Amino acid sequence: MKVAVLGCGRWGSFHAWYARRIGHQVMLWGREGSAHLKALRDTRQNEYLTMPEDVELTDDLAHAVEFGEVLIISISSQKLREFCGRLKELPNLDQKKIVLCMKGLEIGTGKRLTTVVGEVLGTNQQVAVWVGPGHVQDFVREIPNCMVIASKEMQLTRDLVTAFASPLIRFYYGEDLLGTEIGAAAKNVMGLAAGMLDGLGYSSLKGALMARGTKELSRLIEKMGGDKMTVYGLSHLGDYEATLFSPFSNNRRFGEEFVKGETFGKLAEGVYTVEALMDIAREYHLELPICALVYAIVHEHKDPKEELLKLFLRDTKTEQE
Repeated sequence: MKVAVLGCGRWGSFHAWYARRIGHQVMLWGREGSAHLKALRDTRQNEYLTMPEDVELTDDLAHAVEFGEVLIISISSQKLREFCGRLKELPNLDQKKIVLCMKGLEIGTGKRLTTVVGEVLGTNQQVAVWVGPGHVQDFVREIPNCMVIASKEMQLTRDLVTAFASPLIRFYYGEDLLGTEIGAAAKNVMGLAAGMLDGLGYSSLKGALMARGTKELSRLIEKMGGDKMTVYGLSHLGDYEATLFSPFSNNRRFGEEFVKGETFGKLAEGVYTVEALMDIAREYHLELPICALVYAIVHEHKDPKEELLKLFLRDTKTEQE
């Protein structure tokens, strides 16, 4: 199969590497002037992996889209709407399968990423999400993991799982697209909170964060019309090890360095996602205490230690509340 990967950062470069590894023809696109693309062209390497020589590199978006039967998109979630606007101008897009290998919600609207794609490219566009635990640094060392692919059409989900499954990644079929997307996006917010706990020396509270965080998000998913149990699957709880505990997690590292007053220079999607979650919480009249805490610390500059202790030492209630 011909696979075009659109986006050449950490995950985009991994998906190109992985698709070639399992036998597909691969083209990797990066925007014109991209430092990531330049490094790959100059050395075939980045800080994570060595790109196979037969993966074609390009900054010509039309060429990449024409090439691919499957388009894997791995860019910042906040740039997706604009990017889809560029894709819309290209021919034969309705014949392509789009796979979003990214996690987030659109700030300002709180919309899921597949909703954004549908609004720009039309609701008949074939689109799926590929999420779940795992780090590039582990995959390239041949450490396997499990992930999930979900879409509105089970046949599309099955086709993509068949195309991308290997001994390195075991896929599960996602049956609840809404819950999968919300859970995958929200786990980055929990990652910020975990990093804050690490930075303050309260790492032992991460068990409580895991328990209460999944409960909080299960209520939200149910309220939005999804399956509340989805949050306990691979897209959210299953990704906690890679997000709440791993030294490779950008969101955890951002949270840790933020409370220490240091600057973390890489993308941490949870910073944007928590804004969108606050909009959703207001829309559905639902309290999201952990998300609200992260928002207050990151965006309202509240005292991290005071806010975190206030959260975990709240008034006594039953565990089901």
